[in-house]
Amino acid sequence: MSTPRLLVLALILSGCAEMEQLKSRLTVDQTPPTARIYVANESSNSVSVIDAASFKQIALIDPKNTSTHDLALSRDGTRLYATNLASGRLSVIDTRGLETIASIYTGKRCHVVALTNDNRQAWVANIGENTVSIVDTATYRVVGTIAVGHGPTGLAFSHDGKFAYVSNQGDRAVAVVDTASLKVIKTIPVGESPHFLTLGPDGRIWGANSGSKDIYIIDPATQTKLASLDVGANPQQIAFAYRGMNGLYAYVTLSGANQIAVVNTELSNLRVVARLAAGEKPNGIWANAEGTRLYVGHEVSNDLRVIDTGSNALIATVPLGKKPIRVVASR
Repeated sequence: MSTPRLLVLALILSGCAEMEQLKSRLTVDQTPPTARIYVANESSNSVSVIDAASFKQIALIDPKNTSTHDLALSRDGTRLYATNLASGRLSVIDTRGLETIASIYTGKRCHVVALTNDNRQAWVANIGENTVSIVDTATYRVVGTIAVGHGPTGLAFSHDGKFAYVSNQGDRAVAVVDTASLKVIKTIPVGESPHFLTLGPDGRIWGANSGSKDIYIIDPATQTKLASLDVGANPQQIAFAYRGMNGLYAYVTLSGANQIAVVNTELSNLRVVARLAAGEKPNGIWANAEGTRLYVGHEVSNDLRVIDTGSNALIATVPLGKKPIRVVASR
């Protein structure tokens, strides 16, 4: 074979190799990150990123806004949405590049964020405007606004996505929003200073009255409050995990008692069955996908504590930024 033909062949092979390398890099870039824990540090204006295997902090992300409060993670784990109270803006974080890629103004003192079941929208509650802003997650634009009540501080969707639930501190109630019509169809009285809401594994909505001592349960089938339970001073957030071989339990952070209340979730036997010691002013709480570990953030001791739910043993303590409020983890 002549020298010119060999040169052409070499160039072709070199180009093919470069294309394969490029494809390989693109494939890696499109892979969701490994299991991680994310924590919003309100007074540090940051998001801590912790490896869920080693419990080591691997990054500290700047949301490019102030008073980072709540977090919502996309179901594929590639996007993290963070509200920023003082800025009134929603930060969008690329979890592969560990950087903020967008910032959207939603309203005064945006407090909490929840993703619709199809991940196409992020709903943001704005305390200062008594509204919920709807953000398109493809274009990062506000596409709608809903008036919901006074002081919205909690937000969760029903299992089928037909309803959104918004807790309003000023009304001592939860507003039920029809997600098709974007109208409030009912207001459910729940108690003093309702705050974070979460969808339980039973399909019901669980909430905490952080200004009081009780948690409550709402039934999406009837849009009524089914039950409430005194759990202790200043309940904040709720996660669900397995208590060894004893089934699924609700774990409630009590910032006024430096405890975690363990609650039997059976409505016929709703009660506190144990109390776990916690750090100073526990708030954010999240369970791993298997329901065997809890990740708990503490506002005053400024750390994340990892608890084994089978033995109640403390596995790790991870230093965080100032006033960690919200904890979420990839699945």
